[in-house]
Amino acid sequence: MNTKKAEYIEPMTGTVGDGQAESRHGGGKTHPGACVPGGTVQLSPDTVTGGDNGTGYNYCHDTIEGFSFNHMSGIGWYGDLGNLQIMPVTGETDLRSGSNEEVPFKKGKTGWKSKFSHENEKAKAGFYSVLLERYGIFAEATVTQHTGMLRFTYPETDDARVIFNFSRRIGGYADFEKIEIINNSRIEGSIHCTPAGGGFGRGDGNISYDLYFALELSVPAEKMRFFSNEEFAADGLDRFENEDAGLVAYFGAGLNEPLLIKCGISYVDLDGARNNLATECADFDFDKKAQAAFEEWETAFDGVDVTGSDETDLTVFYTCLYHVLLDPRRIADADGRFNLNGVISRRTDYTHRTVFSGWDVYRSEFPLLTVIAPETVNDDVNSLLEIAKQNNSSLPRWELMCIDAGCMVGDPGLIVAADAYIKGIRNYDAEVLYEISKASSLCSKELFGKEFHTIRPDCRQYKEDAYVPDKLSDTLEYLLADYTMAKFAQAMGKNEDAEYFMSRAKRYGENYNKLLRFMAPRKKSGRFMFEWNGYDDEGCVESNILQQSWFVPYDVKGLSRLFGEKRTVKLLEKFFKKAKLSKLWNEDYNHSNEPCHNITHYFSMLGLAHRTQYWTRRVQKEAYRTGAFGFCGNEDVGQLSAWYVLSALGFAQLCPAYDAYFVNTPLFEKAKIRLDKKYHSCAVADTFSIECDGDPLDFPYIRSISLNGKKLDRPYLTYGEITSGGTLKFELSKEPCEEFGKNVPENFF
Repeated sequence: MNTKKAEYIEPMTGTVGDGQAESRHGGGKTHPGACVPGGTVQLSPDTVTGGDNGTGYNYCHDTIEGFSFNHMSGIGWYGDLGNLQIMPVTGETDLRSGSNEEVPFKKGKTGWKSKFSHENEKAKAGFYSVLLERYGIFAEATVTQHTGMLRFTYPETDDARVIFNFSRRIGGYADFEKIEIINNSRIEGSIHCTPAGGGFGRGDGNISYDLYFALELSVPAEKMRFFSNEEFAADGLDRFENEDAGLVAYFGAGLNEPLLIKCGISYVDLDGARNNLATECADFDFDKKAQAAFEEWETAFDGVDVTGSDETDLTVFYTCLYHVLLDPRRIADADGRFNLNGVISRRTDYTHRTVFSGWDVYRSEFPLLTVIAPETVNDDVNSLLEIAKQNNSSLPRWELMCIDAGCMVGDPGLIVAADAYIKGIRNYDAEVLYEISKASSLCSKELFGKEFHTIRPDCRQYKEDAYVPDKLSDTLEYLLADYTMAKFAQAMGKNEDAEYFMSRAKRYGENYNKLLRFMAPRKKSGRFMFEWNGYDDEGCVESNILQQSWFVPYDVKGLSRLFGEKRTVKLLEKFFKKAKLSKLWNEDYNHSNEPCHNITHYFSMLGLAHRTQYWTRRVQKEAYRTGAFGFCGNEDVGQLSAWYVLSALGFAQLCPAYDAYFVNTPLFEKAKIRLDKKYHSCAVADTFSIECDGDPLDFPYIRSISLNGKKLDRPYLTYGEITSGGTLKFELSKEPCEEFGKNVPENFF
């Protein structure tokens, strides 16, 4: 490949948010801003504050209200962050953006927002630029791990200004800000955010944090003036504390060159922000920083190299890999310090991270990261464990800013941790992790001599009868977590615990309604709730009974016997055939949301590997495209992308805590994964190569596979085989080869 891999990144992919055109699908809810892998800073334009536009940017909008330094990518629930918003303007404007739905006008009518055109917008790895048409200002952004830099090129004007909106926050507003003008070239301060101001879940996520910043201007301002609630404060103030603080910096006609703004942020303290800025962004060399950000992506992509004939496939692949590597991101400062519930710690044995979208990412993203970035997995298990230890609680379900937002259902932190331990990713206190996981699984009242806070329901009925009354999704998620807990216990040598949790997991069949002929929620009495058909969604989370009924990945054959083996295959085929795979939402197979992910590989468990190959290719080609409408639904913090990356490489982990990765036809003729000797055995080689004997786009079916010269009679590899290194070779065919892949395990017990 002559083109640098990072050049294939298209950050604009998936940037459609709330209110997208249904006929064009989309709704990925990503942002196009400047980022580096796992970086604290994600510096991106904002088109709106409000609605379910969790990144603050929606491709369907035509105005920009500013550029802020921290964003979330691919999330719903109204989002959070989006702090420290900066907007360059010329002349006098209203003192409100004009597109902030959370804080309406009191006086203004238009705001400071500016029209823009996608024709004058550019996004690539580590860089973003746009022309602000109202002012004729060309704006550019780039980043390091903990800092961001903006470059504003003004037209000839006698009234250049910059507006700093310190109270802005996605999904709400900041509660309180303390700002200090150090001199006409430097501003420092803090932004305090709590659930009272909204944020994640519009406050229901209970997210609180303080953002500290240290900011420098390349050209001193002629003067600066604070404002609040659309009114200027008194002249001459160099300190300002308010719940709605803003600042206008005036440059008059003094900008004969581009204005650069560099800023370090920290979630620890002001010294952290200062040190981050001094360590990572000592000068104003924008082009050097932008090139370094690009090269950081190129280095990250050294871990995964693919060779293919289709440029669109390459663009989608590396853009998906880009989204996978955005999170979980660093929340620790450059010196390793982080703030956990007001306690400042410093760790050198791991990097503390944030943004764990557990319910989504345990399915594909973390199985992918254990192969291509195990250090990140180790970091995140440590991060989740530190939070659980301090709170004496379950591992977080949906973690943001070291807080469990409690979003979605199940016990995904346990699932990810158990899977990591079983795979040998173990640089943490495994005994403490085990005891916390066990206490969560048992809904324990006490642990380590203190009150324990479990995310599972305090439900004697679930412990005794293996179901949560009225809730099918919760029931099946907890049963999967029990399965992973059993495998964790088995790996730890705690056989009695393993038998207990496995006995619970095996009871999934008790939730099968023989009259409905699907899984269904049960009442407290044990009777099934009345349902009309499989499309009913009572008791289901972001799914219906038909979709949720497949959710027993650890015993697909047993599930098939429960449904009837012939009926199961017919149901699966109908499930996929009825779905429009590119659609934003389906009542049958629904790739836009997680409960259906990996069901394409159920065929392989049933001895029909060629149907896995067929449907996986269909999903790859129909559910993923380039451009703003390129994702078929919410990108979900890397999960939607990770499914694509794994399947494009040629496999998927069907069941967490079981090390089988079931193969499908790769999307590329060649691929190579660089292994990590710290976590992988590399017994054969320090790389794992995937080779096909023809172009998979022309030969979509598998005739046979061989690993390091030895032919395999099964349609899966173990994690240990992958991470030992070597070469996996695919012999492909134009036509289905029904004899391939008949040797499959009975179950994952």
